[in-house]
Amino acid sequence: MKSVLVVYYSQTGQLKKVLDRVCEPLKDSSRYEIDYYEIEMTKEYPFPWKKEDFFGVFPESFKQLEQPFLPPKDSILNKKYDLIILGYQVWYLTPSIPINSFLKSEIAQQLLRDTPIITISGTRNMWVMAQEKVKELLIQCKGNLVGNIALVDRNVNLVSIVTIVDWMFTGLQRKLYGIFPKPGISPEEIEDSIRFGRTIQNHLDSGDYIELQTNLVAQGAVEIRHFLVSMDKKANRLFSIWSNLILNSKAEKRSFLLKCFNVYLLVAIWLISPIVHLIHLITYPINYNKIRRDKTYFEGVK
Repeated sequence: MKSVLVVYYSQTGQLKKVLDRVCEPLKDSSRYEIDYYEIEMTKEYPFPWKKEDFFGVFPESFKQLEQPFLPPKDSILNKKYDLIILGYQVWYLTPSIPINSFLKSEIAQQLLRDTPIITISGTRNMWVMAQEKVKELLIQCKGNLVGNIALVDRNVNLVSIVTIVDWMFTGLQRKLYGIFPKPGISPEEIEDSIRFGRTIQNHLDSGDYIELQTNLVAQGAVEIRHFLVSMDKKANRLFSIWSNLILNSKAEKRSFLLKCFNVYLLVAIWLISPIVHLIHLITYPINYNKIRRDKTYFEGVK
């Protein structure tokens, strides 16, 4: 019997639906034993978010500062798994604080060492640099990343910003004003993610994961949009400046600086990003070879 562990953190429950659907082929067979470990923080993060709480986690989230969390059951800690599936959200272009806290812990080192790992993320649309950070943490845990599935909100970039923000602050996954599309990964895409589970099952049975990511990419597990990759990289550099400024400030200035960061985000999203997109389109032919190289790299797991 093959043993599989699903480690995850999901505020809205959307990622849990994806994980359940991906794992469905394994659950339907007595040849597999599946355990779930939902990361629970000592101090939970609220959902829906209050605005001050949402912006308040930015510096610690981006700088990947750990927070206390509850360990898994001994039955999980004392088992050696054949495969671990890691499901994560992205906060501020970085794996969420609960996932960072887990991956930086001795518990993660114990569970992940010398074990094949598949990452599954559910995000708005920018995930590539967060995945790079996950890769680095998995290397530190001596885990073996063999596959990656990145599901996103496929609505237009600026439209998805409006709808996701409404979801985060109200807790309602709705058609805002009756005209905007629902936020998040579409129900059809969640339903169809069972196809990834069948592919994973084949490789789990054989114990050979060399071609797993190639097969997942062929099924649409990863889509690289180079404009978003470029924005992700640029935003990471700017977020680094902002997070350092806020963390190194005096306590009484933190609230003011977070409000300034809020204003900066609005300007960056609604004024700067459309200009950057236009420049990207103009320079696309010049950067074509680099774009192709980036696509190949970010589709992979190395």
